Amino acid sequence: QVQLVESGGGSVQTGGSLRLSCAASGRTFSSYTMGWFRQAPGKESEFVGGISWSGSNTYYADSVKGRFTISRDNAKNTVYLQMNSLKPEDTANYYCAACWNIIPTIHRESYAYWGQGTQVTVSS
Repeated sequence: QVQLVESGGGSVQTGGSLRLSCAASGRTFSSYTMGWFRQAPGKESEFVGGISWSGSNTYYADSVKGRFTISRDNAKNTVYLQMNSLKPEDTANYYCAACWNIIPTIHRESYAYWGQGTQVTVSS
């Protein structure tokens, strides 16, 4: 079992940057493909991006491609979401999740473990 804890959320102005972290417990973190999702009030959950267990494959939603970067440090049991050029529409609660897929997937049901989320607010 894996426990996930996100951190790094906050409030920034348009064009600003934030780096979210997702710290995992357990010795098998390096076996999991990790995903980031977000959910804004009144909207459905949205896949942001993901990274394979080795870090060699990343995948991003079109809405964040070129602005967001996902990385991981398996020695630290941590996955990161670097968010640059933030826009008001990026405002949401951001969640990390773990799955056993070889590559990241956009399907929520594939992810077995979820963090509690961290809020990101981007003001114009």
